[in-house]
Amino acid sequence: MRPRQTLLLGLLLLLPVLAFLFLYRFGANRYALPTYLPDRVDSTQVGGKWQRDTIFHQIQPFQLLASNGRELTSQSLGKGAWVAQLFGPDETSARVARELLQVQEKFRQEPLVHLVSIVLAPGPAPAATLAQLAEQYGTIAGKWTFATGPADALKQVTQQELGRAAQPHQLPPVVGANLPPGTLLLIDRDRRVRGVYDGTKPREIDRLLTEINVQLYEYAHSH
Repeated sequence: MRPRQTLLLGLLLLLPVLAFLFLYRFGANRYALPTYLPDRVDSTQVGGKWQRDTIFHQIQPFQLLASNGRELTSQSLGKGAWVAQLFGPDETSARVARELLQVQEKFRQEPLVHLVSIVLAPGPAPAATLAQLAEQYGTIAGKWTFATGPADALKQVTQQELGRAAQPHQLPPVVGANLPPGTLLLIDRDRRVRGVYDGTKPREIDRLLTEINVQLYEYAHSH
């Protein structure tokens, strides 16, 4: 092979390596999570030009009884990201709760991640039911909480707030809609829904784990 051809071949082989090294050193691999449940579109004037901004729904404040005997509020969950599950008296809810064990273990040492399973049918002794469920699923105190409340409080949280994500691409959202069994929601520190998952599917659980990490990355690099 002629020297000129050898040099050309060497350059062709070297270019991909140089491109990889450049991207590895200077590139930024970022994936932005979507925000669900748009409430309205506002127009604001910036620099003499009108700019349209979508305003997304925020989960309204709520108060529930937690499995640790204390009060669980939306404010106490607002410092990081939390995963919400509606826990009913069915096998699907139990199956998804078992899947949440790996989410709890993955983020055991991460104080910004919490799990909340809202019990829809607590029975005549709610406190005892919550304590039993927490023990059954091996929840870590302060990490994963089973919670419930009176009928009006449950209706507000499960239907008027979380239930809106039953049809996340519809505008306006359907108030009073119920989440399909097994649905998990990822909610950020601004109480906005950032992810909707089918908790019965391992791939969806993997996606949830990935997108929690994306949310944490966003927090770590936000100014």
